Amino acid sequence: MTATGPCTTPGAVDVVALGESMVTFLPTRAGRLADVPSFDRSIGGAESNVACMLAAAGHSTRWVSRVGDDGFGDHLVRAIGAYGVDVTAVRRDPARPTGVYFRTAGDRATDAHEVAYYRAGSAASAMSPATVDLPAARAGRVLHLSGITAALSAGCLGLLRELTAPRPGRPLISFDVNHRSRLWRDGDGAGAVLLELARAADIVFVGADEAEQTWGVTGGPEAVRELLPAPGLLVVKDGARGATLFEGHRRPSPGTFVPALTVDVVATTGAGDAFAAGFLSAALRGLPPRQRLRHGHLWAAAALTVPGDLAAPPARGHADRLAALDDTAWGTLRLGPGWTAATEGADEEVRTP
Repeated sequence: MTATGPCTTPGAVDVVALGESMVTFLPTRAGRLADVPSFDRSIGGAESNVACMLAAAGHSTRWVSRVGDDGFGDHLVRAIGAYGVDVTAVRRDPARPTGVYFRTAGDRATDAHEVAYYRAGSAASAMSPATVDLPAARAGRVLHLSGITAALSAGCLGLLRELTAPRPGRPLISFDVNHRSRLWRDGDGAGAVLLELARAADIVFVGADEAEQTWGVTGGPEAVRELLPAPGLLVVKDGARGATLFEGHRRPSPGTFVPALTVDVVATTGAGDAFAAGFLSAALRGLPPRQRLRHGHLWAAAALTVPGDLAAPPARGHADRLAALDDTAWGTLRLGPGWTAATEGADEEVRTP
């Protein structure tokens, strides 16, 4: 797939996703971490979330990473593989642990939540061009990366620079900026690094608020496009308002805007990953710009209506029917928990005036 249409790379999977995944512990009830007595185990990782959702939707995907030679590493590889993701390129590190994190049941979009990461010195933080299977990472129509990996270590940043460098046969690079300020140390130059990587990519996902925080860009999606004129596809997300897609290199399009859906939010965790997965799925299928954005919104709604980091995508036929609604019907659509289980003919059940 080129930035604007299909591609045929012999023997390649649709999407390779490279990055750290962690075992996630979700509380069994609301409360402070100090007070919660027990947790349910799950998995989380920006890049593997994309791979899992795409695999569940029928695309061929591969996850490339490193995990510890421990039980948590076993669980990650088994759980991600269970979605149908190829995990044969995941390497084990006998000296470093698999990362884990705990979070409260509160919505992470508010200040009421707590998140405790235990990822320093993890196996994935030791990723570098020397410790990762580079041929496996490059054997996809699309290679999906995120700015989270760049923040983990100098070796991880070197790996992203190696993978995004121009070279014959390079897969299309999909890059989610994913600026996580807590991961960057003072003096790391997060803004400059993330801008460098975004400018080297073919497909870029970034939030309008994220662009302001990271690069000081104000003025909306068009101002972000001025900063990033090179990517063939640039998606600027503007929260509950919607998302804008810019296409082309030499003559960039003025942008296609699609409003977001009304969603009864359970938790915001993983919504950005789901949007990227939905957009890439539609792009791999050769759907037009507006449909790509609508599928991004629908897949994000799947993540917004479940408590964990990773949601099952809506069935293709159901999502296609919703994405094909006229503008008025799209604007009145409201989705709540369980909407992805809707069957043929049940579209009216998730639509409210």
